[in-house]
Amino acid sequence: MCSAMDGGTIEMEGNLYHVLGAKQFSRSELDELFEASRKMEEVVRYGGSRDHQGRIMTTLFFEASTRTRLSFESAMSRLGGSVIGTENAAQFSSAIKGETLEDTIRIVSGYSDVVVMRHTDIGAAKRAAAVASVPVINAGDGAGEHPTQALLDAYTIQKEVGKLDGVRIAMVGDLAYGRTVHSLSYMLANYKDVVIYYISPDNVQIPKSVKRYMDEKGVRYVETADLDAVAGEIDVLYQTRIQKERFPSLEEYEKASGKYIVDERLMSLMRKEAIVMHPLPRAGEIAEAVDRDPRAAYFRQAQNGLYIRMALVDKCLKSIGF
Repeated sequence: MCSAMDGGTIEMEGNLYHVLGAKQFSRSELDELFEASRKMEEVVRYGGSRDHQGRIMTTLFFEASTRTRLSFESAMSRLGGSVIGTENAAQFSSAIKGETLEDTIRIVSGYSDVVVMRHTDIGAAKRAAAVASVPVINAGDGAGEHPTQALLDAYTIQKEVGKLDGVRIAMVGDLAYGRTVHSLSYMLANYKDVVIYYISPDNVQIPKSVKRYMDEKGVRYVETADLDAVAGEIDVLYQTRIQKERFPSLEEYEKASGKYIVDERLMSLMRKEAIVMHPLPRAGEIAEAVDRDPRAAYFRQAQNGLYIRMALVDKCLKSIGF
């Protein structure tokens, strides 16, 4: 039997563990996962492990990816396992022949012990988990969610700022199609006294569904167009790319493009303890000169993705007895 919760874990026989959305994680689960990630940093430092030797991960990426795909593949390798899959499943899988996502997942479940999938469609990961016989990890579903990015983002904030309770964060850029800000918002709702500033061009504002969730959880948020006005108040500036590929027209993209740039002038307005994060890739919205500032945390943030994904893969495999 299978029971599903919105954005949550689907429990099946053998306590099969899927990672589908940021809402599924409680604060205690996050504490546990972050502690496991700290231990994975030590595992990497000492050359990896053989805990999951003989186990196989399938990576199915129907959208382009560098950091997410490679960090998952590195995670599995460092845990002693191996990887099969494709970086362009839309072109080089049977999807091009008309095979349904469900049939693809049924097949690859028989070849591997965990499936990591990125897809163009919102909700694709839930569809995959509903038919999979192994754990499924959502590596991004269209403009919907990116839960593993939210996990590494929260882990980075905890490491760099020293807290998640009481954190003040400005989320800047494409908030409508930016799945990373949706997932991070949901995850931060687990913590006390968080303040989120949503800063975006008019045509890519944070969705009402995200704001409703924040209201339900009692999270304080402010919508504003004035980044300069809040720059001195925040602990984290979370910049995002204006995603040209998700806009319905070039005209709509051009309305949003280039409105917010993190440069040395903006950095001068920020507190010396504040950090700049970005899920990457960047496309001009952070000046390269900012890379020299010790507050630029985005490359350290990307590195943290390896440790978080090692901890997740380990948890998924242990859920099926490995």
